[in-house]
Amino acid sequence: MGHGSSRADASDDSSGDGHARHHHSRFSRFRRRFRSNRHDHGSDPPLVKNLAADDFAGIARIEIISAEMQFKDRWFACLSLGERTYRTETSDHTEKPIWRSEKKLVLEKDGPTIARISVIETNRLSKNNLVGYCEINLLEVLSQESENNIEELSLLDPSSSSTTVGSISILCYVEDPIETEKFFARRILSVVDLNGDGKLSYSEFAELINAFGNQVAAIKTEDLFKQADKNGDGVVDLDELATLIAVQQENEPLINNCPVCGESLGKLDKLNDMIHMTLCFDEGTGNQVMTGGFLTDKEASYGWIFKLSEWAHVSSYDIGLRSGSSASHILVVDRRTKGLVEEIIDGKIVLSMRAIYQSKVGLTLINTGVKDLLQNISEKQGKRMNSHESAKDIPKFIEFFIGQLKMDEAKYPIEYFKTFNEFFIRELKPGARPIAYPERDDIAVCAADCRLMAFNSANESLRFWIKGRKFSIQGLLGKDTCSSAFVDGSLVIFRLAPQDYHRFHVPVSGTIESFVDIPGYLYTVNPIAVNSKYCNVFTENKRVVSIISTSEFGKVAFVAIGATMVGSITFTKNEGDYVHKGDEFGYFSFGGSTVICVFEKDAIQIDEDLLSNSERSLETLVSVGMRLGISKRSGRIDELPNMETCKLEA
Repeated sequence: MGHGSSRADASDDSSGDGHARHHHSRFSRFRRRFRSNRHDHGSDPPLVKNLAADDFAGIARIEIISAEMQFKDRWFACLSLGERTYRTETSDHTEKPIWRSEKKLVLEKDGPTIARISVIETNRLSKNNLVGYCEINLLEVLSQESENNIEELSLLDPSSSSTTVGSISILCYVEDPIETEKFFARRILSVVDLNGDGKLSYSEFAELINAFGNQVAAIKTEDLFKQADKNGDGVVDLDELATLIAVQQENEPLINNCPVCGESLGKLDKLNDMIHMTLCFDEGTGNQVMTGGFLTDKEASYGWIFKLSEWAHVSSYDIGLRSGSSASHILVVDRRTKGLVEEIIDGKIVLSMRAIYQSKVGLTLINTGVKDLLQNISEKQGKRMNSHESAKDIPKFIEFFIGQLKMDEAKYPIEYFKTFNEFFIRELKPGARPIAYPERDDIAVCAADCRLMAFNSANESLRFWIKGRKFSIQGLLGKDTCSSAFVDGSLVIFRLAPQDYHRFHVPVSGTIESFVDIPGYLYTVNPIAVNSKYCNVFTENKRVVSIISTSEFGKVAFVAIGATMVGSITFTKNEGDYVHKGDEFGYFSFGGSTVICVFEKDAIQIDEDLLSNSERSLETLVSVGMRLGISKRSGRIDELPNMETCKLEA
């Protein structure tokens, strides 16, 4: 009952076999088109590996439609979420680019949810430039109930989040996890429903079951059709098919092969199979899908010169230790967005540092005069940066670090600074760096705007980050300052890059017991040197060790380390002062430098996201005042805060 007429159609003399062949041909063409599209649009895998059902928050569809800019050029846009970045095609020469390019992204409940869209100007001759950006919190989109999902968003100036440089039109929709399987059924239906009536006859249904690649199910096709045809009208409609697929996948999987690309399923679990098919179908529909396979929007923005360098193997992108030692691009993870950010550094400087710090030849140079050379360079640069003539370098410096240095946060405008060093040690506006849980002294905070590495012990830091031959806590703190409690304690490294705010702050509340000056050299604190096995940056560089006595963490060692072009470390507090966490503690003059905090053994539980990133040899981009960890001695264990609410400027 219920499928007689459909069965009669299927058993008709010639039309049955012909119809089946037509279906088979349609699926073959669809699969070929999908594979072709996928080759054209990068090899980015469409599914999340081993995603647990409780972690699945939905699938986001983002379509970048068009933009309105303030001048004419050729444009493309990049979409970034976590460690994935995609880019559109390049528009015509216009101030109103149109892309209509889309991408599907899997959302995890505890994963990255802030998507960033960057708009970049390009032409064949000059390098590509970031002009504007915007951000979207996809979990907020998931919670919205709106029939019109097209949004007009302002594009912000990378150098000033208070300045608008254009607007962008996007379509953003997030599928609820409960609806994902039904949406997939509707998409599959549109492929096999040849007459477009939204229903499957028995012959169409049978061909679909065959496409699923499940031989057992194929034998039971008639029973499955009866099971699906709930109302007994002889056809299976959209809702009936969706229900069947959902029930069968839960009890006895119906689909062994993806009907779009033909890939075998069941390698992971049912949820991941459904995610695979949902994303796979959409990439095979022929819509303009963004190119994938990039880690950052900066990587996606590089033109033909970068492609040539990649081909010649002189430039490389990677995550973790390689990005700090042998690769040409230093990648860090933004704690707030959980996305990757490329640290801007001049390529010639990278090559020079690698030549000195990552080779035996460099070791010879270090042992035969480079130490003195670095000292002389730092002294000369220090004098120059304190001259009135140096002020003319400020605009060029800001332009070079566009997107990673925001002058609208500075307490004073550019015109206020009479020398480059005055600008370099600039103060920020009150409230620019809110302090996490200011009323709780049992929660430590980040001491600087920096790239952070955190380890439960010095041994962990040696395993994942510091590759110097003789690094030790005793060597870092000095014999007179180091105690046995510090030797096995936790270690936090705050590395400041030149573009960062260069005042450092107190991570804990307590009394400053002492300052100890330790003379030394001025190696760079860049990961290229830190990851070198030929020198010991942290134990050989000039540094000042201060001890802070606290009620919640015991004693905390705060080490300010000098570096190349940083001959001056200035403290703004004195011995005997009581300081509150978040208070300004001092500043570094021109150059990048580092602060290291050593906590006594079992004194602090460092936040898990900071530890997990460090275990991947991946620095975390943080700002002053962000939470660092909680005292183990307080007896209070808190959940990690929602980082989307924390303020951080790259």
